[in-house]
Amino acid sequence: MPTLSPAARSLLESDRLAHVVTLNADGSPHVTCVWVGLDGEEIVFASLGPWKKLRNLERDPRIALSVQGAQTNPMGLVEYLVVNGTARLTTGGGPQLLQRLAHTYLGPNVKFPGANDPPPGTIVHISIDDIGGVGRWTDD
Repeated sequence: MPTLSPAARSLLESDRLAHVVTLNADGSPHVTCVWVGLDGEEIVFASLGPWKKLRNLERDPRIALSVQGAQTNPMGLVEYLVVNGTARLTTGGGPQLLQRLAHTYLGPNVKFPGANDPPPGTIVHISIDDIGGVGRWTDD
């Protein structure tokens, strides 16, 4: 499994949205934006509903995500990270992960989700199969 560089880890723990690609039943791509974070060497995000991305991952765990960086390289291109991986879904813990990520994406004092009794949700854990993009994202 490729190892994320400190720069990649920093980007994944920043307030940059990740564009997630899953595969529909007909093989076409489904793209959505999510808040992401890290749990050890895995990338994680949460969902509170039975959304299409979760149904797609239950059927086919292949996933790709991209995150646009804040730096430009010497050629003037905006850096971006691309991760291809395999997803593993776990039930429960969604509200807690979203609350943790909300501090990064919305601010330190925010309560998210706003409902007092949210559903247990799902956490998507992504093991990294390949790292690409424009930037120094691996430690090799």
